[in-house]
Amino acid sequence: MTTQSAAAAVRATVYGYPRQGPNRELKKAIEGYWKGRVSAEALRDTARELRRANRSQLAEAGITEVPTGDFSYYDHVLDTTLMVGAIPARHRAAVEADALDGYFAMARGTQDVAPLEMTKWFDTNYHYLVPELGPGTVFTADSTRQVAELQEALSSGHAARPVLVGPVTYLLLAKPAPGVAADFEPLTLLDRLLPVYAQVLADLRAAGAEWVQLDEPALVQDRTPAELNAAARTYRELGALTERPKLLVASYFDRLGEALPVLAKAPVEGLALDFTGPAAANLADLAAVGGLPGKRLVAGVVDGRNIWINDHQKSLTTLATLLGLADRVDVAASCSLLHVPLDADAERDIDPQIRRWLAFARQKTTEITTLARGLARGTDTIAAELAANRADLASRAASPLTHDPAVRARTAAITDADARRSLPHPARAAAQRTRLGLPPLPTTTIGSFPQTDELRVARADLRAGRIDTAGYEERIEAEIREVLAFQEKTGVDVLVHGEPERNDMVQYFAEQLTGYLATQHGWVQSYGTRYVRPPVLAGDISRPEPMTVRWTAYAQAQTSKPVKGMLTGPVTMLAWSFVRDDQPLAETARQVGLALRDEVHDLEAAGTPVIQVDEPALRETLPLRAAGHADYLAWATESFRLTTGGVRPDTQIHTHMCYAEFGDIVQAIDDLDADVISLEAARSHMQVARELAAHGYPREAGPGVWDIHSPRVPSVDGAAALLREGLAAIGAERLWVNPDCGLKTRGWPETRASLENLVAAARRVRAEVTPTDG
Repeated sequence: MTTQSAAAAVRATVYGYPRQGPNRELKKAIEGYWKGRVSAEALRDTARELRRANRSQLAEAGITEVPTGDFSYYDHVLDTTLMVGAIPARHRAAVEADALDGYFAMARGTQDVAPLEMTKWFDTNYHYLVPELGPGTVFTADSTRQVAELQEALSSGHAARPVLVGPVTYLLLAKPAPGVAADFEPLTLLDRLLPVYAQVLADLRAAGAEWVQLDEPALVQDRTPAELNAAARTYRELGALTERPKLLVASYFDRLGEALPVLAKAPVEGLALDFTGPAAANLADLAAVGGLPGKRLVAGVVDGRNIWINDHQKSLTTLATLLGLADRVDVAASCSLLHVPLDADAERDIDPQIRRWLAFARQKTTEITTLARGLARGTDTIAAELAANRADLASRAASPLTHDPAVRARTAAITDADARRSLPHPARAAAQRTRLGLPPLPTTTIGSFPQTDELRVARADLRAGRIDTAGYEERIEAEIREVLAFQEKTGVDVLVHGEPERNDMVQYFAEQLTGYLATQHGWVQSYGTRYVRPPVLAGDISRPEPMTVRWTAYAQAQTSKPVKGMLTGPVTMLAWSFVRDDQPLAETARQVGLALRDEVHDLEAAGTPVIQVDEPALRETLPLRAAGHADYLAWATESFRLTTGGVRPDTQIHTHMCYAEFGDIVQAIDDLDADVISLEAARSHMQVARELAAHGYPREAGPGVWDIHSPRVPSVDGAAALLREGLAAIGAERLWVNPDCGLKTRGWPETRASLENLVAAARRVRAEVTPTDG
């Protein structure tokens, strides 16, 4: 095909679209189903209507090939587990009795059965359900859902492309099932899995699929020769099938690197590559392997993970180069649009000029179709769009929001001493023991308590003017007193005020820092029915006034027990925001760290003895390739120490992390120099405690004994058993007892029962390790 004919055949497409609906209809329907207020059929009707609306929106925007199979009630990796029949033995009866209830049991667990482990999807804040596999795993194909959703799209007249998690990525994301040797490698099951994928592909072909997309993002990570050979064999075998659709193998989030020549040579009809951020290196790499002669290339030139407008001229230059490297070039976002909110036009509280800098999912589809039209028909056909794009980019670059001389002068003046505590940890620990007077195995929680309907109503009443600030603060004070009274009655040792005033652990701070923008409708799925509104980090960051001192000081005045001050750390403030793309992340992290340092000092001055700076995103933001780890971890840990480095030795600094793979960042956890770290450990069966022990981690740690993302109430025996595992790794003198994460999403009945059991377990194990008189 000539370059001219390749351009004429340009398609606009995406890999996935936000699932929730404009008003989070899916969340409301699922949670209503869980509570018995919505029937299964009504839930399915809601999902069907959301899929229809998504396809219609994409088609109206000019997307000429819509995805199917990207929709999910909870998680697309869990959907893949069902598609290949890898249902854990403990869930089989539930799935067989009721497929929908069994599905949710795998995701959330029940009182009697634990859920699948949950962790981060690569370096995003989306969480997936980890497949559990072992030598005895038997795969069976069930393409019912994939076929049905394809037929929905085809029957509506759309050109549709099913999107599946690829077999290599699926196995590389999996873990050994409970009871299976820890060194079992799920990739050894590839020969069993490939016939199942072959059957699914045949079913989709029979249902009318011309193309099927197989997502292999795991191949953008550093891979061993054996793993690359497995990828080569996978696509050699799938490519050799006779009854199959055309195959489009997709990668995103980084460059393919050594996996690119493997896939370029594979007998598949197309590749989809990311050309944004670090993945821009794919352009040179693709030229180096001789391009993709005879193949389709889907070029991800619009950033699917961030919300800034595309630089159209830059993207068109990339696309023009790609026309000479493939048989056909289509235009897409870099990854699924699942990772961005739905519609920037809904944000009426943001200045209209600033709103023009933003592109959510709907705006990105317009950008994709504009670029596809310019590539196919020439830039003259999009001259007006190019001019408007240039003006918007220039407006952002020149805005005083993006450049504050005082902030930049302060970050330029940072010294090494600013990021160090005044004494080493052993001396600090002695001073803190004297000040706090805690028992062995002290109990605490991570920070938040249930966000009740009453609290949400109070915030809504304040926004609507139905109550004044004084009335709102009275409600918050009453909630704090209730939370403190419960903790004291239960016997918790280090208390929290429960964060009733906070809407979100990042948004709450973003709304009080200069340089941030808050959205009203910018919801993004984090996991299941948990949606967050990441703020927009648009400019230079500073803290005009204290953000948490008023409520922490109020709480401390109500009790003689220590109350923790609660802050969100600088890396998490970046990771769970949409960050600016016009300066290095390290520079932004330093700005946030210094703003939070001011808050830490004010908390300490107010008499706060324990300050927790949460960094759950430290592991999540780790670059996907090892070459980038050292630089990232250096600035990430520095920004944390800038936040905490100036406090007195007897002020105890805590940090918290959850739902990630910690083994490869234990040294960085050490480098934070926090006095106490709490980590998710319940679903992973204390794996992180063993990793800390193997590293020789010298400080105090609280591996969680209550999985708060499951409705299960942990038993005293179960929590005590986990504690004993923690003791074996960490030791009684350094072990804390806490849940995995904050309690914001839990209800009060389960919170009361679970914390009472947690404290009872701590007392039981404390008695086992504490010598008694006589």
